[in-house]
Amino acid sequence: MAWHVVIAGGGFGGFYAARTLEKVLPAQAARITLVNDVNFMLYTPLLPGAAAGTLEPRHVVVPLREELKRTDLRLGRVCSGDPAEHRLTIRTSEGHEEQLSYDQLIIALGSVSRSLPVPGLAEYARGFKTLPDAVELRNHVLRTLEAAETVEDPAVRQAWLTYVFVGAGYAGLEGLAELQDFAADVIELYPRCRTQGMRWILVEAQERVMPEVQPSLAEFATRELRGRGIEIRTRTTLDEVTERTARLSDGEVVPTRTVAWTAGVRPHPVIEHLGLPLDRGGRIRTDRTMRVDGFDDVWAIGDAAAVPDPAKLDSPSPPTAQHAIRQGRRVARNVAASIGSGRVRPFTYKTLGVFVDMGRGEAVASTLGIKWRGAPAWWLARTYHLAMMPGLKRKLRLLVDWNVGLFFGRDASELGGLGHPPRLGEESAGGTGAEATESAPRS
Repeated sequence: MAWHVVIAGGGFGGFYAARTLEKVLPAQAARITLVNDVNFMLYTPLLPGAAAGTLEPRHVVVPLREELKRTDLRLGRVCSGDPAEHRLTIRTSEGHEEQLSYDQLIIALGSVSRSLPVPGLAEYARGFKTLPDAVELRNHVLRTLEAAETVEDPAVRQAWLTYVFVGAGYAGLEGLAELQDFAADVIELYPRCRTQGMRWILVEAQERVMPEVQPSLAEFATRELRGRGIEIRTRTTLDEVTERTARLSDGEVVPTRTVAWTAGVRPHPVIEHLGLPLDRGGRIRTDRTMRVDGFDDVWAIGDAAAVPDPAKLDSPSPPTAQHAIRQGRRVARNVAASIGSGRVRPFTYKTLGVFVDMGRGEAVASTLGIKWRGAPAWWLARTYHLAMMPGLKRKLRLLVDWNVGLFFGRDASELGGLGHPPRLGEESAGGTGAEATESAPRS
């Protein structure tokens, strides 16, 4: 009888675990099932490019059915687990619950945005974690330009043209840099906005931006952003958000219609309902082989797992794509070894480099101890992501998008109505449905 291997989560870790299992396990030896809420893997390092219009959103995702040939894809959300009975409870895309039995289970459910009890945060701030978040943020920036262009009062216009990003890690810094670069391009189409100018503010609670990289690289990124006129507030937090303001811990109340929250991530909430041991940070406890403590047939990888970091064994591996990819490959081979022949081996990958793309041909990078800045780092970052993107078709699409952007600039269309067509018989103007029109900003 064939073994049944279930993978919960289709991000970097789950995708690479499934792809590696297809290579190392014969079809007759095991059946592989991947449970995910969407039918694609998001290539998260390219999310800022999708937000800034540099990349077509569909080109920063990998369709799972195209790349996984033998894996059974089940669209649904994991609700709970019973490791004693070797079962997962999932809610399918049709809305009903099912029990999924397994012989070996790999948990790769990733993370969600970490929110704090800041008054007004949930009601008025915007996330930057998913593809819908990124596309909506780009559309929102365009809507603020449209609204500001029609406003007579300069003070009110300035509020529409002020953008506050909270959190200066990878996501926050890259997202702000790419969107500011995008807005600087398209503002030429808005005479009043161009005359008044925009204000971009990056808020970070720690003493410097990007604590994940060397201080010298972080300082270079800070100088580059400040050279563009971006305000960087370190040792500062967000105290309150309203519909029209953001209050910072330094006492300033910033009139704004845009607050983007990128201040970290936390393990997916369903982790608490799987019946598995968790560490203080809410991540699943594993040994160095990624096997969950106390369970021979359950493994955990990625942002939701506290896999010991080979570089710092007293702390878990950082929640980065490069670690999730290597964990997925290693855990697949460990699962294959545990149900067949071979030896289960520990996770040994150590960070080889980091890339931070800031748009405008600027980036910072560190590879094998060598530091790169400016255009060379930008070229290295794009080359690396091109090499790591699965599938030849995806690579070619990235190349086309990047080169079109270099020669023709970015498109300024606001397509927030996509996916929300008007009902038959309802009025629409210019292809924009009533629902999208009603969501447009008001001065």
